[in-house]
Amino acid sequence: MPRKSFVPGAALVAAAALAVGLTGCTGGSGPDGSDADAKGGGAASSNPAAEPGRYQTLPEACGLPSRSAIHSMLPGDGQPLSSTEADKVYGGTADITYDTDRRVGCRWTRETTAGTRHIGLDIQRVVSYDGAVSDDDKAQGIYDKKELAAQIPSGAGSPSPAASSPSASKDKGKGTGAVPNGASSPTGKAPSGSPSPSSDPSTEPSGSTAPRVLDGLADAAFLNDKLVTADSGVHRDVTVVFRTSNVIVTLTYDQWSTDKTMLPDSQELQDKARSLAGDLADNLSE
Repeated sequence: MPRKSFVPGAALVAAAALAVGLTGCTGGSGPDGSDADAKGGGAASSNPAAEPGRYQTLPEACGLPSRSAIHSMLPGDGQPLSSTEADKVYGGTADITYDTDRRVGCRWTRETTAGTRHIGLDIQRVVSYDGAVSDDDKAQGIYDKKELAAQIPSGAGSPSPAASSPSASKDKGKGTGAVPNGASSPTGKAPSGSPSPSSDPSTEPSGSTAPRVLDGLADAAFLNDKLVTADSGVHRDVTVVFRTSNVIVTLTYDQWSTDKTMLPDSQELQDKARSLAGDLADNLSE
């Protein structure tokens, strides 16, 4: 599927510079005919406008991840798909949006005898309308709120993605929400007053798989992991959120099963989500 090309921020920089120049021309002369701006205390002196973000447009969300990456995250159960079925599963379904330059998204789903897996991708371009606040700073503020809402422990970040022997971390964080960051469940229904996830320590991610800040991914990133056993089945929800300049990407990856004795593997889901997030960050930077 074709992607929308990114527009450099040069146009916004030029516009901001022109606006500053016009502002500087508004100063008048003092009572004695001298230039009021010639002295350090001139009232017309002003700071330059905050720098715009790198991104002015967004790509087509369903076409941003590689098909091979989506294929590896939605494994089958040995039953081959027809070309039509494969296009439907791996092509994804675009989110309905009213401004594709500000927000885009896509969803992928595959049902098998072992359960159902879902991938969700949300991409938001942040624009600051405050001349004193840059687009990047505005985006960082939104990202910080997401990290706070997810109750991500502060401290050291994670090892590199898909590490075969990740080092143990001393931080062990547990959130209280069933679905991170207020996201709706893959069934389309928002979570209601259901009990919190199982309190059995053996079912919660810990050590290197605990919710944490991610090092080396874009400008800022974190990973959240929730196992929910209170619903009719069991599901593990992994979320990776990262910021690159004035764009915030939220990637969700979960596995559902009606068999509560078969708990989805935390390490596998995290490794695949972290790997895709790295690919997305690289693709956005191109």
